[in-house]
Amino acid sequence: MSIRKTAWVALIAAVSLAAAACSSSGAPGTTTRNTKAAAPAGSWLQPNGNLSNTRVATGSVISSANVGSLRQAWTFKLTGTAAAGVAGTGSFAGVNPIVVGGVVYIQDLDANVYALSLKTGKLKWEYQVNTPEKSGPGPDGVAVANGIVYGDTPTTVFALHASTGKVLWDDKRLLSKGQGSFEIQPAVGNGAVYLASAYGLGPGGGVLFSLNAATGKVIWRFNTLLAQDPGVRAIGAGSGGAWQTPLIGTDGSVTFGIGNPYQNAASAISQPSAQLYTDSDVNLDAATGKLRWYYQGVPNDFKDYDMQASPIATSIGGQPAVIGGGKMGYVYAMNAVTGKLIWKMPVGVHDGHDNASLLALEHKLTLKAPYSFEPGSLGGVLTNMALADGTVYVATIDWPFKVKTLQLPLGSPYGPARGEIVALNVNTGKVEWDTKMPQMPLGAMTVSNDLVFTTLFNGVLVALDRSTGAVVYRHDLPTSANAPIAVAGNAVIVPDGGPATSASNHGGNPQLVVYTVH
Repeated sequence: MSIRKTAWVALIAAVSLAAAACSSSGAPGTTTRNTKAAAPAGSWLQPNGNLSNTRVATGSVISSANVGSLRQAWTFKLTGTAAAGVAGTGSFAGVNPIVVGGVVYIQDLDANVYALSLKTGKLKWEYQVNTPEKSGPGPDGVAVANGIVYGDTPTTVFALHASTGKVLWDDKRLLSKGQGSFEIQPAVGNGAVYLASAYGLGPGGGVLFSLNAATGKVIWRFNTLLAQDPGVRAIGAGSGGAWQTPLIGTDGSVTFGIGNPYQNAASAISQPSAQLYTDSDVNLDAATGKLRWYYQGVPNDFKDYDMQASPIATSIGGQPAVIGGGKMGYVYAMNAVTGKLIWKMPVGVHDGHDNASLLALEHKLTLKAPYSFEPGSLGGVLTNMALADGTVYVATIDWPFKVKTLQLPLGSPYGPARGEIVALNVNTGKVEWDTKMPQMPLGAMTVSNDLVFTTLFNGVLVALDRSTGAVVYRHDLPTSANAPIAVAGNAVIVPDGGPATSASNHGGNPQLVVYTVH
């Protein structure tokens, strides 16, 4: 089990069959429609809205002028065994919807795919896999391009006909023993599918892939841990890999945010090494997989500080740039051609020990157990950012961790779990505003005109004024929420799929909830 997945299971605990054809023996869920609400219409074409990963709702009509009129249009509620999810988290935890051609495509934590009418919520088809994630809740989701739905199970990558769910190709042989499992929403472009294993048990760590979109044939592989460095090795249960959608650049590159090395403090102190390319943004030639550049946020990491966030394409000072970030609680701006750091900015609560891993690498760290740290392993920038009109919108989690011994790679959270929404100037990294949240913001950041949306774990949809950071809208959801939302046209689409009980005592089966403005 990867450290990232272990941590997600810890979060939930702290706060609360073979592949088949494209239909199942029984209905996986029920749809309830409100005919008095406006019918949803719009698109959310990519996992992060567009291939630049900016999470801007192009074509949205939702703004501060009408957000108060949002009404529930329909819900699709999973029932029976389909609702169970992983470790009690609910099957729609961590999933990310896609909206193309009037259809909502969504995947649950058992890797099953559902195609629903955007207008009515009626189930059009389902692809039943019933393969639970091996190590925890999410992320999950599919990509849709040229009439084909692309997705993965822990062991398989597949392509389905978007109209019928019929299997066009699948490949169960991509990962060999020790190369982890697929737990990522892929990106599709340039005739290729880009995805990665979430971690790796062998010397090369996790694996990044490019597959031919038409056939599924492997174009290239890239290992995320350098085996030739004598001090570099996969430590413990997992290392490297990626679990958020990569960035497909217009310059013929693809950029992945890479996970942590999963090592304990004792190892980081006694046998320190940079552990490249963990905790890094890695930029590859999209056609060949050859390394162009990398930027490592935290070398020799022993705090589970993934640099996992989906990289965002932008420009700074007239030059192409990439915005990255992760659980170390920093946002980074890098030159898109060279990888050179332009600026970095801490967000959320930091305890003053951000450089502990670097000090250990330099044989300068003295550490005694038990020890605490913040951002914790579930802190910092856990979900994807948004970027619009020169501002980066970031959700952070403020939740410290405590580790009992130096031999443990993972500690436990303690104290209240809170968060912040922060706006940064893309040119300088300067904080424009910082709004405290009473609970963890886990819905990713999504921009719609003069608003930026997210959800809180205790089951609240919120919208903030992009200029001031003031909360101008909040709505209680049917159950807790810990998955990215989408905004399409006149609709806000919320995978309301947290655990059956939550901090707000909301309950009920996981469901996809769609709200529309009048």
